Amino acid sequence: MNPLELRKQFPILDQQVNGHPLVYLDNAASSQKPRSVIDAIVRYYEHDNANVHRGVHTLASRATDAYEGARAKVAKFLNAASEREIVFTRGTTTALNIVARSWARAALREGDEIVLTPMEHHANLIPWQQAAKATGAVLRYIPMQPDGTIRLSDVEATLTDRTKIVSVTHVSNVLGVVNPVKEIAALAHKRGAVMVVDGAQSAPHMKVDVRDLDCDFYAFSGHKMCGPTGIGVLYGKRELLEQMEPVEYGGEMIEHVDYYDATWKEAPWRFEGGTPIIAGAVGLAAAIDFLTEIGMDNIDRHSEALARYAYDRLSEIEGVTLYGPREGRVCLVTFNLDDVHPHDVATVLDTEGVAIRAGHHCCQPLMRKLEVTATARASFYLYNTEEDVERLAAALIKAKEFFGHAIG
Repeated sequence: MNPLELRKQFPILDQQVNGHPLVYLDNAASSQKPRSVIDAIVRYYEHDNANVHRGVHTLASRATDAYEGARAKVAKFLNAASEREIVFTRGTTTALNIVARSWARAALREGDEIVLTPMEHHANLIPWQQAAKATGAVLRYIPMQPDGTIRLSDVEATLTDRTKIVSVTHVSNVLGVVNPVKEIAALAHKRGAVMVVDGAQSAPHMKVDVRDLDCDFYAFSGHKMCGPTGIGVLYGKRELLEQMEPVEYGGEMIEHVDYYDATWKEAPWRFEGGTPIIAGAVGLAAAIDFLTEIGMDNIDRHSEALARYAYDRLSEIEGVTLYGPREGRVCLVTFNLDDVHPHDVATVLDTEGVAIRAGHHCCQPLMRKLEVTATARASFYLYNTEEDVERLAAALIKAKEFFGHAIG
């Protein structure tokens, strides 16, 4: 893959910000969109726009084919056993909330345990907090090593016969660490627990095979992997989805309705009440085509190499503290500049045309564990290069000068 050639397919990247060519390094929050995805969404609205599953006219049939075709494409992308294991949602947050509100609240009893890690995004923490409060279950946390990694021996020691759910991020959005979710799933299943994977940061960067991982649920968002905002996916093993009650009620998710009761469609449609996110599904399908043509293995290697290069390059700058391990990380580096708030760092970098993220990254408990209130984060994708990392480093040195630091 050639990042410079790929970059040409992203119209938004061909611009200047504050007099400098844009270096976009906020991909963990949301990636940019290639022309093929933009065109697919425009084409849908210009030629096929209609509601799905309801009409028999030509536009409705074309829209339904596009929507359900996108579901089949996602199933293949994840190597799911069936397209009926794919639920379209608004994103990772909604997908995880469905599992926590539907499967978990029905399955949990007082004293049951939900096992998480200290690095979870709020989207994979707060739903479980609420499920625990509603059912009397308790939260337990797998210990995290000083470098941000998780040991399988600690996983095994944390799980008990009361463990019912293990929910872990595949790739940390702060530390960049890749968690051994396949091995964790095996340990969870030995205890009879269900394995949930937050794939928001892994689906864009690496080949995901849900059957090989043997996870019970897997969630990801389209907007982090070249797709549009407002579309995401919940993968669930079919036998589990069929056991679950819907969490949103209305049109399209029903089988039969009378004045006093109703029955539901089979999964996945019981979880897609109302008019679904049709254009979003079309855009996600186009994004999957784009990524598949490049090759997820190629993207994975590029993400890992660029993250390591950035880690090493920023390590050379005096006064910069990096978080997470050097090895086994993908797609991002998280750091702080001594005595300078990350928001101030990000503001100065923006004047140099370098876009990064600053804040707690929806991981406040992890920030407290790292003994910081916030961090700066540069995150990379398939169109970023080592030159972008050099621009980042140069801008960071200028930030040091601006705030009175000696150049390292």
